[in-house]
Amino acid sequence: MPKKYKTGRWIEITAILTGLCITLGWVLNSYLADNSFDLVPIKSISFTGPSADTLMGLINRPSLPFTFDIGLVPGVFLGSFAASVVAKEFHLEQFTQETRQARYLIGASMMGFGGMLAGGCAVGAGVTGGSLLAVTAWLALFFMWLGAGATDWIVDRPR
Repeated sequence: MPKKYKTGRWIEITAILTGLCITLGWVLNSYLADNSFDLVPIKSISFTGPSADTLMGLINRPSLPFTFDIGLVPGVFLGSFAASVVAKEFHLEQFTQETRQARYLIGASMMGFGGMLAGGCAVGAGVTGGSLLAVTAWLALFFMWLGAGATDWIVDRPR
C-alpha cells in the first residue's frame, strides 16, 4: 500500500466503530418500532435528508419533535467537537493560499445539489443501503468510488 494511504491503528479502530454505528442505528430503530404505539419506519444513518429536515424544522416550527434523524445531526457535531477537545486536537481552520477555497466551495455545492437531487447522500444511499445488501446501494457505491477516483486523478495527477 502506498505511504500516502497508510493509517494508524487508532484510525482503523474508529473506522470499524463508525461502521458499527450503522448496525446500531438499525437495532435502535427496530427496538423503537417494536415498542411504539405509532408507526415508526425502521432506518439507519443518513445525513442529507435529516439535515434538511432539521433545518426546515428549525425555520418552520416553534418546537421540533425529537426523532432519530433530528438527534443525529446535532449529535454528530457535538460528538465530534467533544472528541476533538478530549483528544486535544481541536483547532479552528481557515482557508489559505494552499487550501484553495474555490475547490471546497465547488465541491460542497456539487455534493449538496447531488444529495438533494438523489434524495440522499453517500452515507444513507451507499453505506446504510449497502448494509442491507441492496443491489442499488452497491451500484451507487461503485459509481461513487469511480467518480471519486476519476476526480482525484483529474485534479491531483502529476503534471
